[in-house]
Amino acid sequence: MNKDIEERTAQIAEYIVEYKSTVRAAAKKFGISKSTVHKDITERLKKINKELYIKIREILDINKAERHLRGGEATKKKYK
Repeated sequence: MNKDIEERTAQIAEYIVEYKSTVRAAAKKFGISKSTVHKDITERLKKINKELYIKIREILDINKAERHLRGGEATKKKYK
């Protein structure tokens, strides 16, 4: 794997863990697509750093469980 990709993957993972960020927020912060962030942290990170991958997986699972709440809040705010 390319060193630049490994470094980017590690930076994204550390950012998500530190700020409990969503994939969308991390993509915006790093100026890349959500698909790239998702691939980096679900596939590439597993090969690079297993322990960090486990932490990321927990955060992603929490975000997935809460996404319907955030969507509802966004809709409520939009029509207020």
